Amino acid sequence: MNRSTIDLWVGVFVAAGLAALLFLALKVGNLASFSTSQAYQVYAKFANIGGLKVRAPIKSAGVVVGRVADIRFDNESYEAIVAMNLDAAYQFPRDTTAKILTSGLLGEQYVGLEAGGDGVMLKSGDRLRLTQSAVVLENLISQFLFSKAAEGKDAPKDAAK
Repeated sequence: MNRSTIDLWVGVFVAAGLAALLFLALKVGNLASFSTSQAYQVYAKFANIGGLKVRAPIKSAGVVVGRVADIRFDNESYEAIVAMNLDAAYQFPRDTTAKILTSGLLGEQYVGLEAGGDGVMLKSGDRLRLTQSAVVLENLISQFLFSKAAEGKDAPKDAAK
């Protein structure tokens, strides 16, 4: 083999390696969807979305069934409106419940769907009526501390004697 042939093959392998790294980076960052499946969009209103972000997963029974498409603020109800793209392969009843959950103690937030029992399925443009907002860790800690402070203040003073 002469020098130019070896240089050509090295260039081909380097280009293939860079393409593979780009593909993996896009997949890990959830920036590209390489699937060609169809999706339908549903909406849900939440009082508090915590740290939910666009492209966050939507899971049901631990399986990713879609992604968050958009997050807006409603000026009339003062709530967050979350648009969700659900894969058309997964159909959910109209009375499905949406909750904002956290992976682990401090992990990423995602939308969890819990299927209801209605016979009518969701279609594109529908809104989920039953929602549960994100649990904010700071609020839980402050409630715990305030309840402990209130217990200490209400303790009888005669108990020390």
